[in-house]
Amino acid sequence: MIRKVLALALGAALLAGCSEPSSSAPLGDPEPGTLRILAGSELADMQPVLDEAARATGVTVKFTFTGTLEGAEALANGSVDGKYDAVWFSSNRYPAGIPEAAKRLGNQVKIMSSPVVLGLASSVVQRLGWAGKPVSWGEIAAQAGKKAFSYGMTDPSASNSGFSALVGVASALAGAGNAIDAQQIASVTPQLTQFFSAQALSAGSSGWLSDAYTRRATGQDPGQKVDGLINYESVLLSANASGKLPEPLTLVYPSDGVVTADYPLSLLADAGSDARSAHQRLSDYLRTPGVQKKIMETTQRRPVVPGVALAPQFAAHDLVELPFPATQQAVDALLQAYFDKIRRPSRTLYVLDTSGSMKGDRIDSLRSALVGLTGADTSLTGRFRRFRSREEVTMLPFDSSPSRPSTFTVPEQNPQGELDRIKAFAEGLSAGGGTAIYDSLSEAYRVLEPLAARDPDRFTSIVLMTDGENANGSSLADFQASFGSLPPAMKQVPVFTVLFGEGSSDELTQVAGSTGGKVFDARKVQLSSVFQEIRGYQ
Repeated sequence: MIRKVLALALGAALLAGCSEPSSSAPLGDPEPGTLRILAGSELADMQPVLDEAARATGVTVKFTFTGTLEGAEALANGSVDGKYDAVWFSSNRYPAGIPEAAKRLGNQVKIMSSPVVLGLASSVVQRLGWAGKPVSWGEIAAQAGKKAFSYGMTDPSASNSGFSALVGVASALAGAGNAIDAQQIASVTPQLTQFFSAQALSAGSSGWLSDAYTRRATGQDPGQKVDGLINYESVLLSANASGKLPEPLTLVYPSDGVVTADYPLSLLADAGSDARSAHQRLSDYLRTPGVQKKIMETTQRRPVVPGVALAPQFAAHDLVELPFPATQQAVDALLQAYFDKIRRPSRTLYVLDTSGSMKGDRIDSLRSALVGLTGADTSLTGRFRRFRSREEVTMLPFDSSPSRPSTFTVPEQNPQGELDRIKAFAEGLSAGGGTAIYDSLSEAYRVLEPLAARDPDRFTSIVLMTDGENANGSSLADFQASFGSLPPAMKQVPVFTVLFGEGSSDELTQVAGSTGGKVFDARKVQLSSVFQEIRGYQ
């Protein structure tokens, strides 16, 4: 873990991303003609272009995908040293402001761009009277405060699109014409609270957010349907191009400005001569007019080379670019205000396997993961994934049957006492007995129903963690049958399942899919990292 002082210095590095590295193969030593790149997971859609680049230039890209929040931390603590030749994130604004990260960045070449904008179902834009008219962030916030529409957005501590949206709306509402500071954030907090009151869907990645919107719009997921998304222009245009939406999204480009991702392919300062040559050849190729056009057609991102005409689906090129926060203090103030004051609070119920198979290292990992969420993890990632003010947390351990649930509500003022109680509960978990997964999951919905009825205005979700297969009580088929008879509000509560140990991948995937949730795999990474990742969806 990074020392606390470094974690604080990294507070400005609030970056995109959603998951642990996807490549499990060893990177190996540097190879001539190969670039080992630590990249944002959204760049997977560049693979067809990079396959052609390999044939044209002899340069093969070996991606390891990560969240760029984690990527910035890796830059700053030096864990990229010797393992990668380059990084490729949606933006370098954040690590460039951190001395320990910035010193590891070498030559940086912008490859493409995509602004973060609002996409709404076309009928909603017509109803709001926004079709063909300039609309400001202030007007959008006012209508959001009236609940005239709903939208989904990524968590700004987990994804660059969400953080860019938060920066954009805050900067525009402040109206100062320069980078927003901590004092200005306080002054626009009431308007920001209005704006985010209409957020009905959160996610840790831009791609999953878009997929969830599509599944809900088409009735494949039981979750609440939303009217639109705040996301990259490229993601919104790709959703329209997919042909899967019941009606297309109309993109709203706020007249007072946007924040744009510019995707710099960045050589690391310690890269060898072979990597430097490969980086130069690949960058030059990707910026040729024909390839820029290919990138635009393949990924719906804008060309950055002058003279390449925009395709008709894009709005005018001369969008107003809003300034980015200039200081760590402003970034911290904006995020703290968002999580602790502005956004709708969360309600999360953790269904936790404490069966006999969890004895030893596994129960220790579970305790550590939960304790980390109480603020014990002071790393960059940990700081912004802790339990937040106003959040309601219920713990439901289970073995041969579900245990008695314990509910904690973190107060807005002086939260440490309640966080300490959650910590003590987590440290007291012990393992023994059988495994009643579906009795416990059904109990989770029963526990949530009265809580949600008393206070419905929360992001509500269930996290199911198990290291084994169901051995006691009702079956998956029993749960699926009972799920169909739940009240409508309960059917909209997603289950985020965590694969651990010998847990049944097929069954947990079915549970996540049928409830509108997502599967997270903790079999090859630390459980604490997965629990932090899930926070972006809550």
